[in-house]
Amino acid sequence: MVDPAIVSLLLADDGTFPNNRRPLLLYPGAVPAEPSALESLFERNGWPPAWRNGVYAYHHYHSTAHEALGVYSGSATILFGGPQGLRRRVQAGDVAVIPAGVAHCCLESNADFRLVGAYPRGQRPDMCYGRPGERPEADRRIAGLGDPEQDPVQGAGGALGRLWKGV
Repeated sequence: MVDPAIVSLLLADDGTFPNNRRPLLLYPGAVPAEPSALESLFERNGWPPAWRNGVYAYHHYHSTAHEALGVYSGSATILFGGPQGLRRRVQAGDVAVIPAGVAHCCLESNADFRLVGAYPRGQRPDMCYGRPGERPEADRRIAGLGDPEQDPVQGAGGALGRLWKGV
């Protein structure tokens, strides 16, 4: 059974951004709003923390890594899936798990918006922008990327494994 508080969103290929057959997962209020606690949680679950900052204000995606964003301060509206995608408000304590290929950009944020970014152990993110020529090679990299060993928030047996398995 999947935690009913977890939001699972499917984002289709829009012709520019590949998005992914795996759903975007949003975990509202799931984590402590403290950067070192978030980093410890992600590390323990096989998603080593890579950086602290915000989210770029332009559409981008990664074709070589899935991404976890754990918000520890402030709030923002993030657009997932490209210009015609889904707007979601995130705030301190929320986590977004973004499958490789899913475009994301920050539409607006308050001055104290900060998060921890993490990637599954062994995956290193590239940067793709929806530019001509990125595909179909980016699509091949996304298709060849396996599922993470654990959910970054819930660990082994978490929602990610159940919602992404076989997709």
